[in-house]
Amino acid sequence: MPENSIVMKGKNFTITVIYLKNISLNCLKKKLLKIIKKSPKFFQYAPIILNISKLSYSINWKEIKNMMFSIGFLVIGVSGCNNIHVKNFLLKSGIPVLLEGKEHFYSSSPIFNYTQKISKSVKNELKTQIITNPVRSGQKIYFPNVDIIIQSNVSAGAEIISDRNVHIYGVMRGKVLAGAKGDVTSQIFCSHLCAELVSIAGEYLILENNSKKYINKMVKIFLKKKKIIIQNF
Repeated sequence: MPENSIVMKGKNFTITVIYLKNISLNCLKKKLLKIIKKSPKFFQYAPIILNISKLSYSINWKEIKNMMFSIGFLVIGVSGCNNIHVKNFLLKSGIPVLLEGKEHFYSSSPIFNYTQKISKSVKNELKTQIITNPVRSGQKIYFPNVDIIIQSNVSAGAEIISDRNVHIYGVMRGKVLAGAKGDVTSQIFCSHLCAELVSIAGEYLILENNSKKYINKMVKIFLKKKKIIIQNF
């Protein structure tokens, strides 16, 4: 068998996280259907992660997976699980348990020390990444721990993702996500806003009729009380 017959690489993907609260399954389904109705193509068979950090009761995981699939979501993992018994149950059920942000389970593995060494070295990296070429449909631009500056146009279907701020000096027609690791102070600056979706620190906004007054305008986008605000700039 050739040595390069299997290639394994780390990749970054934008995945929606649904934070479950203490409401009934039917109520959750109704709320999700209202969100999906606003942009059905965007959410159709979208992979999602369920965050259960706010739950104080047990869940029938088979029921919730079937419900999510029935409305067009594919559950690929669970985060926010701080109960070791629930974690073990999920893993035995074939549901991956993911770490999100600062949450962690105790481990004696040396990998935690290794991760801490990496995070210290990141502080010495460049604070800005400049992209001069157009970003084509299907392309995804992501650089960790830096501002991203795009000096050209971003096509529909492209994604710009930054852990910090995003500056776009061309026409922005794709999706732009700032504060990808949860930095609520991150902002987005666009000279010509035509984006399909904007997001800051996990909060997102799909540009609809009530946002048309900002289309093709120079704007700044920021987070205020967990709500995305768009202002002329």
